[in-house]
Amino acid sequence: MKILWSPSEQQIEQSNIKRFMDYLSHEYGLHFNNYQELWQWSVKDIAKFWDIFLHYSGIQFTGQYKEVVSGKMPHAKWFDGIQLNYAEHIFSFATDTRPAILFQSETSSLRAISWAELQQKTASFAEYLRSIGVQKGDTICAYLPNIPEAVIAFLATASIGAIWSSASPDFGGGSVLERFGQIAPKVLVAVNSYSYGGKIFDRSAVVANLQENLPSLEQTILIDYMSIGNTLPNTIDWNTTVANRNSVLTFEPLSFDFPLYILYSSGTTGIPKPIVHGHGGILLEHKKYLLFHNDVKENENYFWFSTTGWMMWNFSISVLFSGATLVLYDGSPGYPNMETLWELVAEAPVHHFGTSAAFIHACMKEQVRPRVNYTFEHLRSIGSTGSPLSPEGFDWIYDQVNPEVWLASISGGTDVCTAFVGGNPISPVYEGEIQCIGLGVDLQSWDENGAPLHEEIGEMVITQPTPSMPVFFWNDPDFERYRASYFEEYPNYWRHGDWVKLTSTGGLVIAGRSDATLNRGGIRIGTAEIYRAVEALDFVKDSLIIHLEDTDFMPLFVVTNDGNKLNDAQKQQIKKVLRDTYSPRHVPDQIIEVSEIPYTISGKKLELPVKKLIQGKPFEKAVNIGAVRNPESLEFFRNFQKNLV
Repeated sequence: MKILWSPSEQQIEQSNIKRFMDYLSHEYGLHFNNYQELWQWSVKDIAKFWDIFLHYSGIQFTGQYKEVVSGKMPHAKWFDGIQLNYAEHIFSFATDTRPAILFQSETSSLRAISWAELQQKTASFAEYLRSIGVQKGDTICAYLPNIPEAVIAFLATASIGAIWSSASPDFGGGSVLERFGQIAPKVLVAVNSYSYGGKIFDRSAVVANLQENLPSLEQTILIDYMSIGNTLPNTIDWNTTVANRNSVLTFEPLSFDFPLYILYSSGTTGIPKPIVHGHGGILLEHKKYLLFHNDVKENENYFWFSTTGWMMWNFSISVLFSGATLVLYDGSPGYPNMETLWELVAEAPVHHFGTSAAFIHACMKEQVRPRVNYTFEHLRSIGSTGSPLSPEGFDWIYDQVNPEVWLASISGGTDVCTAFVGGNPISPVYEGEIQCIGLGVDLQSWDENGAPLHEEIGEMVITQPTPSMPVFFWNDPDFERYRASYFEEYPNYWRHGDWVKLTSTGGLVIAGRSDATLNRGGIRIGTAEIYRAVEALDFVKDSLIIHLEDTDFMPLFVVTNDGNKLNDAQKQQIKKVLRDTYSPRHVPDQIIEVSEIPYTISGKKLELPVKKLIQGKPFEKAVNIGAVRNPESLEFFRNFQKNLV
């Protein structure tokens, strides 16, 4: 296995995780020689690990707990008896020596938001919410881009014990209503416009639709982001809510599992599931991940490109209680060109940059070479998530960005608002592999009978609870949807829905979603394997594969890179690379050219909905159109099914 990066002795000694290992040795007589030994201890006695880390992390709380964790999944309860507040820990790092936020957008240059400004506006907005009757446990919804106002509104909401939920303005009206309509918001914070790809989009009609169809809504606070003018009635201007300079920021003490925010499943085949995360679980898990697996340190700049509709936005805000500065960008990552984000990384400068595997692969396809035009001497790490990063994607980072950077491919999800697997600053990076399982995460790969696997692809299963697993699903008092989502396959064990292979290096390879797995002749094939091989070809821009078990038909849909028609020679080349790289079972029965592959709003391929369409399921039952980024692309697959009949 090819090693792409190894930490120096100095990097190991200066890492946060090595300091923690030294602390465990000095204070508890626990000695570990490497990460794998530390991880083994952390899952052998998860209660002791999380108990020690709670105090080591500096998390402030009142009250006492008798047990670290009690009960079994899905009813595990953490640190019952203590009170804390997520937002309080954010502002415990307030300082006048560095900015809280650096912000840039398509329409504005990089600017700094001081801690003083962040605190003043958060305090003012929190006071405004209280003045209109918002109480602990009320829900606040936001229809906002990735702008500082979103961070302010969220922290104010958390500070008073209200519950936050957000969607980005690229979500259509029906999609937003499906989400917010489930949680009865008292207040809506929204923009009437936003910019993407150099174009301004008016969202006034969407906001008006929300006002009309959310009966619980008592107030709408509007940000005229693109200065198009507010034509909406019954709204309050954002600027008036953050103008009070005499407000004092206070923090409501809350139980460890008190709801902090509500995230949503993709909703591609039904109504999105409203997933509730608690103050304590998010605080504890994000502290652990950012400290140990991202190695974030005080006075660094942290930038993960995201939108408010992706869990990485929620995750990124937590970097503020690591003593780092949060970098925000609003707009298209490809506008005006594919070097826009790399330029920001170089000029901010950014120490930790995160993005999607799709963006890295797009840079490869466009033959972007960031290191030619920019230097990245401050850049310590690059993170990748959203889908598996191909070995070629790993190589591209080291060839075209920085040969000395630490690349951390990570995977987790909205369900836990963190990564189960990810980076490790004291171990090598192997081509195509995620470095490690996270501390305190008892992750295994199982076969269909629940037997552990090694060096084989199996179902990703978490066998012990973790703090940031959902507190509950909204409107699911009997935990029926919760159990159906994670515990049907293996009762009492969390089935995450990914195919994973644990490797001899201690790392992992994720082969794709298990519900989209291809099973030919008893051999399970991860779709990520297919995409990795096919999309490495110069003439392939994108692809999607499905398998119909009843007929054993496996078609591959391909978008060409140059817009030219896919010819027979290219089809044979695709088949050859799959046969030579993997096996004859990986070769599709038919290769079909399409103009576009359908994606969710969060950037994931719609494998399962396409499969359902081709199986002949009614369109409205096969796919939730509001969750699709490019719904027009589905028409081809609907017609393709008709031609099969």
